[in-house]
Amino acid sequence: MKIIFKTLRTLIILLVIAIILIVVLFGHADIPLEELKAKYANEHSQFMPLNGMEVHYRDEGNKQDSLPIILIHGTGASLHTFNDWAASLKENHRVIRMDLPAYGLTGPFPDGNYNIEHYVDFLNGFLNQLRIDQCIIAGNSLGGQIAWRYTAAYPDKVNKLILIDAAGYTIRSKSVPPAFKAARIPVIKNLFTYITPRSVAKASVENVYYDQSKVTEELVDRYFELTLRDGNRQAFVDRFSASYDTTAVDFIKAIQQPTLVMWGKQDDLIPVYMAEQFHQDLPNDTLVILDKAGHVPMEEIPERSLEVVREFLKQ
Repeated sequence: MKIIFKTLRTLIILLVIAIILIVVLFGHADIPLEELKAKYANEHSQFMPLNGMEVHYRDEGNKQDSLPIILIHGTGASLHTFNDWAASLKENHRVIRMDLPAYGLTGPFPDGNYNIEHYVDFLNGFLNQLRIDQCIIAGNSLGGQIAWRYTAAYPDKVNKLILIDAAGYTIRSKSVPPAFKAARIPVIKNLFTYITPRSVAKASVENVYYDQSKVTEELVDRYFELTLRDGNRQAFVDRFSASYDTTAVDFIKAIQQPTLVMWGKQDDLIPVYMAEQFHQDLPNDTLVILDKAGHVPMEEIPERSLEVVREFLKQ
């Protein structure tokens, strides 16, 4: 009996030591918001009071443009993922992008509700505050899902729709970013809000790129550090627990707006066959598959993907 107790005590001590080491090596405190603003906001950044949040957004380009382009990022990203697109498009258009609640400098929804309907309501409130009556909406991944759901809910407010590796249908991923996996595993997801290795952020970004040589240290730092904004890690986990309306895809067939469906051929998170599903269900769309590109073509191959967008906007 003494041997058993001694063994158990030893195991407990080793477990405690292991936990301490993990916390010391991989535990990260939240980065103060002002410090993040100093690095990731710029002269174009504004902060809109909306539903108890200070929404980080940028409104650039031709303010006389009556049909602004709205750019919406995906899960775990921020408005920065559209940096190259915005820099080019703002030469001739009004371009607006925001950090969605749960991500970037905006931070979490105060009520912790991350279902798509809530995001659609958020987007409508955001555009109403900017007094935008009609626009062109482009969204990537989660942003794409919000974009088509918004179009279905408010058809009179959307002139054209651009879906970039968009979510919406039931997904059978070929590969999932490690951070996405961690956010779904009991116990692990709770630890994830305190213990967040930078290596997980790096592996997650590499997972959604086809050409991993383009995943720079600066890019990884941006994704990782914005995750450490107060509340974002818990929000990241909560987002994966949000309710999901599987019948909402029926709305896609009713969308009449001209739609560009753009997809990275090597997207393993939302595989390219999902692009074919959108193409089949949308009555008025253009399908473009981009070879040698992953889940975020607007960030990985901005010039090539922008060529497609410019042609679509001319139609």
